[in-house]
Amino acid sequence: MTAKRHVIMITDGDDVAKQVIEQVAKDIGGRCITLSAGNPTPISGEEIVELILQAKHDPVLVMFDDNGRAGYGAGESAMVQVARHPRISVLGVIAVASNTAHTNCTHVDVAIDAQGRIVEQGVNKAGDVLPDSEKCIFGDTVEILGQLNIPVIVGIGDIGKMKRRDHLCYGAPVTHKAVEIILERSGYYEQANKEAEN
Repeated sequence: MTAKRHVIMITDGDDVAKQVIEQVAKDIGGRCITLSAGNPTPISGEEIVELILQAKHDPVLVMFDDNGRAGYGAGESAMVQVARHPRISVLGVIAVASNTAHTNCTHVDVAIDAQGRIVEQGVNKAGDVLPDSEKCIFGDTVEILGQLNIPVIVGIGDIGKMKRRDHLCYGAPVTHKAVEIILERSGYYEQANKEAEN
């Protein structure tokens, strides 16, 4: 039986996010599907799946973006195809907040503010805590997540930005922490260690 590929999905795909995700993938020894970046997601779910299966190493970081469009967009469509593919195991999702006002709040397992703190409320695009809110994120490419079987969803502000607190020149600490939380909570490290021993 062919081993499944381990994937982290990110609901952002602009140029800044692309640079950050490429660097974080290198930092953790994984791979980034660079062609998945764009506003909106420029390639189909089928194409993304093929690129994931061809990647040299796990974990594979993949970006999805609906470019602020309401409803079911290209990013969400591609996410569904990737998440439901039999040869792919989604370790988790980084749910990125946006200024999209017409979306529903998507619940997350962990929320991280711009200072890198795990918080009990939601956060906005700037990474500021939303007072008196549930632990959820407003964004245009996150609404589909409740329909998918995602082990860990981490909510953060705008990747590489958040008033420069997540800037690449500082190592994009918020995004990096979100990836590390997914790898830890999904059991990826434990599974990788077992495979290395065998």
